[in-house]
Amino acid sequence: MAQAAALLGTLKREFKALGITYKQIASQLDLSENSIKRLFSEQNTSLDRLEQLCDIAGISFTELVKKMELSQSKVEQLTVEQEKTIVSDPKLLLASICVLHYWSFDDIVSTYKISKTECIQLMAQLDRLKLIELLPLNRIRLNVTSNFRWRDDGPVQKYFRTEVQQDFFRSSFTNAGEKLSFMSGMLSRESHKRIEKKMENLVSEFNELQTEDSNLPLDDRFGSSLVLAIRAWEFSVFKELRREPNDKIF
Repeated sequence: MAQAAALLGTLKREFKALGITYKQIASQLDLSENSIKRLFSEQNTSLDRLEQLCDIAGISFTELVKKMELSQSKVEQLTVEQEKTIVSDPKLLLASICVLHYWSFDDIVSTYKISKTECIQLMAQLDRLKLIELLPLNRIRLNVTSNFRWRDDGPVQKYFRTEVQQDFFRSSFTNAGEKLSFMSGMLSRESHKRIEKKMENLVSEFNELQTEDSNLPLDDRFGSSLVLAIRAWEFSVFKELRREPNDKIF
């Protein structure tokens, strides 16, 4: 079951890279598009079906297994100590963000006040931290999974909350490339879970689009930040106006 899910996840990335849609897969397998969506969402299928999907992707089953094993060797999350090392040096943090955003070595050196020698040292540190592989001719290969993220309430997230968050929200969000929506309502626990799932799906799509756009020149890409949050809470000013304390527990 777990291996089938990993193989299907690898196939999904292959189809995405090739621009092959669920509709096209369904047509070749003589199935409905919903059946294909269900196959990938349930993450369970037969060996025969996997081989059929491999044929559509133009790879052998052996190649698929190798690609899966390569992806599984990648880092999904750094340790607390590794994150502490990154946030301890502003230039190392900058270099980390750049490589995660698919910048090249030359992009970093030409954009920021970082010499080639200094950038090599930074990349070597990131290589030791397992975030990248530093290849010959200063080429960079990311060593993270597609769902890589900083640790919840870890050193990097804490740094961004204290040092970056206020700067991010210091905007009217009315300019091009900016949008802010604030919604407030009364939701059940089940509705909360549905929203949280949609948020997870949007994060996955954001990561997929960033990967797709990574082949574009740096001038055609923009540093973009997406903030998603939902809380069961009450504004403190309103809470003070209650006749009785709110004893509901989410």
